[in-house]
Amino acid sequence: MELEKLGLQCISIELGRIEVLGSISTENRLKIKAAFLTFGLELIDTKKEILVEKIKHVIIDMIYHADDRLKINFSNYLSEKLNYDYTYLSNIFSEEEGITIEYFTIIHRIERVKALIAYNELTLTEISWKLHYSSVAHLSAQFKKITGVTPSYFKARLPICA
Repeated sequence: MELEKLGLQCISIELGRIEVLGSISTENRLKIKAAFLTFGLELIDTKKEILVEKIKHVIIDMIYHADDRLKINFSNYLSEKLNYDYTYLSNIFSEEEGITIEYFTIIHRIERVKALIAYNELTLTEISWKLHYSSVAHLSAQFKKITGVTPSYFKARLPICA
């Protein structure tokens, strides 16, 4: 492993997280970043970057895995999940990513809509319900605003697989 080559001893390795024994010098941190990049990985080591990744994880988890409607609004949900005030989370996210949490969420919801349309297993009404849109009209308007086309136009342009 690359970390051992630098004389670092791993205590634990989990998805998205590696804990090493002792501290890491600036020189080794740069070497780790370079080694990770060769594998298409990125070293996230500031508290702000870590918090932004946690925000993204909560949003993506909600979009792809939460079938139940939220019992509270999204900002309160995110605040409760991460134990931070939503305004603070929103400011950090925008500062680090250059877009708002809301826009990030919309982009990923639309990507999920596109995938569900492509699977051709659910109607637009079912997709709207699954992704917690207030209506099919709201989903369609947001879809067109982000993609430039309607969901039906998008679906009609998908390749037909035999």
